[in-house]
Amino acid sequence: MRVMVLYETRQPLRLAEVPDPAPGPGQVRLRVRACGVCRTDLHILDGELPRPKLPLILGHQIVGIIAGRGEGSSRFMVGDRVGVPWLGWTDGTCEFCRAGRENLCDNARFTGYDIDGGFAELAVADERFCFPIPAEYPDMQAAPLLCAGLIGYRAYRMAGNTLRLGFYGFGAAAHILTQVAVHQGREVYAFTRTGDAETQQFARELGAAWAGGSEEMPPERLDAAIIFAPVGGLIPTALRAVKKGAPVISAGIHMSDIPSFPYHILWEEREIRSVANLTREDGEEFLRIAPAVPVHTEVTAYPLEKANEALDDLRAGRFHGAAVILVEQS
Repeated sequence: MRVMVLYETRQPLRLAEVPDPAPGPGQVRLRVRACGVCRTDLHILDGELPRPKLPLILGHQIVGIIAGRGEGSSRFMVGDRVGVPWLGWTDGTCEFCRAGRENLCDNARFTGYDIDGGFAELAVADERFCFPIPAEYPDMQAAPLLCAGLIGYRAYRMAGNTLRLGFYGFGAAAHILTQVAVHQGREVYAFTRTGDAETQQFARELGAAWAGGSEEMPPERLDAAIIFAPVGGLIPTALRAVKKGAPVISAGIHMSDIPSFPYHILWEEREIRSVANLTREDGEEFLRIAPAVPVHTEVTAYPLEKANEALDDLRAGRFHGAAVILVEQS
């Protein structure tokens, strides 16, 4: 099969042909249709996340068709369409798994990091960590739901039942969660790169009540803020923008260092939280909600051999919404 392989961090992916993967016990083999491109892929490529499996096939927002089943695999039938997210395996026995917090599993394995991912024509996955894809979504539009949507939704739930919600960094996750928030009657305040009028207009078109640069203060104090951009300096910025008792939630797996800040902007029971990974419960809940909104994902498609271009464009912010590697036409 054709794949885009990361042989060494801080180096471009390389197009290669490798043997087709065989599903092991409890696994399924997928014919990959599409795979979303995530900022976490950039963090792995740039060596900011330690110890990836190398060589590695990136990609953890996989939409594919079941093409084979390993021993004991019975949850799906050959021909079913499923999605594979970042969380690819947990032990089920550690203290976190036993407490229903499998996103914090001590021995978790992650798609496109510990397990080869979806920048490939075929992939294998643990059937327990695959989700049926809602029929309403074409392959390309479904792919961003599997990370930008799922982990974004976990951060969104952490914000609580709030009215005024700030999103710092308006990429794949924020453009999905804005639609959910507006559908639920909330006000979204979108913060973008300074001077990015085009993205601010995109946010308004999706229903944001206000959009401005990341260093601007919103016209109203926020009830909660979610930071999607991997910029540590946005933590104190958001603390200044939220009201008393409000949470500031970091939704990324990696962030630059948080600078020191005066205690008074944290005082009055403001809090800083982080989101780690997702649970299968998050996935099942969000994939029920998305068609009801309905969430529309804005995507830019790239063929498999142009995965490096997709990553470069993501880094530079050259598109709205999400980038998707289109492996096979549906």
